Amino acid sequence: MKFLESLEKIAVEIFPSPKAGSAYVASQIAQLIKDKQQQNLPCVLGLATGSTPINLYAELVRLHREEGLSFKNVITFNLDEYYPIERDAYQSYWSFMHRHLLNHIDILPENVHIPIGSLPKEEIKAHCQAYEAKIEAVGGIDLQVLGIGTNGHIGFNEPGSSIYSKTRLINLDPSTRLVNSHEFGNMSAVPRLAITMGISTIMKSKRVLLMAWGNKAPIVAEAVEGAFTEQVPASILQQHTNCTFVIDDLASQQLTRIKSPWLASDIDWDEKLIKKAVVNLALKLKKPILSLTDTDYKENGLDDLLADIGDAYEINLRVFYLMRDSITGWPGGKQTPLPNHPERMTPWPKRCVIFSPHPDDDIISMGGTFQRLHDQGHEVHVAYQTSGNIAVTDEFVTRFLDFAVGFEHMFGINNEKTNTILQEAAQYIATKKVNDMDTAEIRAIKGLIRRCEAKATCKYVGLTEDRCHFMNLPFYETGLIEKKPMGEEDIVITMELLQRLKPHQVYCAGDLADPHGTHKVCLDIIFESLRRLKAAGETWVNDCWVWLYKGAWQEWDIDAIEMAIPMSPQQVLKKRFGIFIHQSQKDMVPFQGSDSREFWQRAEERNAATAQAYAQLGLTQFAAMEAFVRWHF
Repeated sequence: MKFLESLEKIAVEIFPSPKAGSAYVASQIAQLIKDKQQQNLPCVLGLATGSTPINLYAELVRLHREEGLSFKNVITFNLDEYYPIERDAYQSYWSFMHRHLLNHIDILPENVHIPIGSLPKEEIKAHCQAYEAKIEAVGGIDLQVLGIGTNGHIGFNEPGSSIYSKTRLINLDPSTRLVNSHEFGNMSAVPRLAITMGISTIMKSKRVLLMAWGNKAPIVAEAVEGAFTEQVPASILQQHTNCTFVIDDLASQQLTRIKSPWLASDIDWDEKLIKKAVVNLALKLKKPILSLTDTDYKENGLDDLLADIGDAYEINLRVFYLMRDSITGWPGGKQTPLPNHPERMTPWPKRCVIFSPHPDDDIISMGGTFQRLHDQGHEVHVAYQTSGNIAVTDEFVTRFLDFAVGFEHMFGINNEKTNTILQEAAQYIATKKVNDMDTAEIRAIKGLIRRCEAKATCKYVGLTEDRCHFMNLPFYETGLIEKKPMGEEDIVITMELLQRLKPHQVYCAGDLADPHGTHKVCLDIIFESLRRLKAAGETWVNDCWVWLYKGAWQEWDIDAIEMAIPMSPQQVLKKRFGIFIHQSQKDMVPFQGSDSREFWQRAEERNAATAQAYAQLGLTQFAAMEAFVRWHF
């Protein structure tokens, strides 16, 4: 690659999925452990926490159980811990490490080192110095595993942390607390302090493997290709002699070799790359596609494209028509054939299934398209994949309990079993502690609240109740933020629904930036179900088109969009009112990630931005647009 080495200042390995990337890191750790065992030496590992290394630890546990990998010679030092926090708190990193790794391998307890978050504050400084001394006493860390925060932090070394910093108590950046609030239910419960290894401590490690998945693409590119600066702590790793970033396809999207590969290597131009290059050039220069000139191409590294394809006029028209043909007001096709339409015309009307990971993703992500499909005569079904019960606040439950009790009193209803359930639920909520897991009854009440909101949304659009399917996939029903992996029962439930409905169109969430991973698991379940049905010879699957929408956190890159559904101002308002039906998700959203806007605001601003991007490219100006990309088997 002609410029890659000068662009990427840290070695980067890209894998198709977090699971594949995690398997690679696990193999590197396993080989190091074995090498040290042969030399009769300890293997010192620096370990990270959070959602990023969960697959890594699962693979290490598998290697121990199935392939006999022993950890008896392993000494571990964890990067960080919240402060103050008790070790037995579910959110503590001590609990996390034992839950995901340490309880399942043969490591010696005395070889495990995790900062103590429950010490008196006056003892913390000495504790941190002792932690550094222990690392030095065993000869330093052989391999340090890292994640990366959206603001570039490594460990809990926030922007501005000194390159010379050692293990210490640090104030957490508000953005970090907001991102981590899903672990605690709300931001106010997230500790404001943490104990962390310093950047100097990390840099002394003999080898560093930093893992990043999904929505970390912008900060990965900044750390790898940007300036060396303490304002992006991960960029300091550019100075490490043996550091590799291990990332998945999604986290690689902002690297120059992926985003603008023509700048990093010699490429073969295909239609997808031509569209990507021209659209991004037009957006960069803030010019309509048809106004781009030969000079624009030459001055922005696209002279090879001119040489391969022809002059700017010819290329501009080619890409303009591609963008124009992606716009349609008929997401399910039309009885009258339309040239170059993104969706086939027949059969008509179509049977459509909208898969909604949570009970509100359908209206938030594709509410305009949802309504249009119904209004244009298609048979629309909505499949709500999970109950969404953890995203209902206790205060909202209390409101419904008060209503139920008041309703009984008002009409003189006296049902002993109901009264007992209501009393027990109210008592539990009143005495619930921060780290308590909801009882099955409370989870059922929260799930019922969300189910009723989803039903009301479907009725608002015009669907009858038989078109609403509540799947309650088992992987979600842990009662905790942390979910189980995709399971066989999840796939069977999904296959049965698909086989019963035999849809011509399937819509599902391709938004993998969902901070809790639910969207990713839901998407994997749909894909695996369709693959199995196809392999089983179900011919209808060959005629089923799958369209991916983005959710509340992201939008498709404009050059990737294959179907754009325009919306009028009235349709935008109608979608907003549909989102408002989900009252349990309004004003007080427990798990909204790092974005403080309400979901309806995110949706409207995202849809308006898509429409504005199309207009900037020289296409018709609409109030808003919902965007889709087709998935091929």
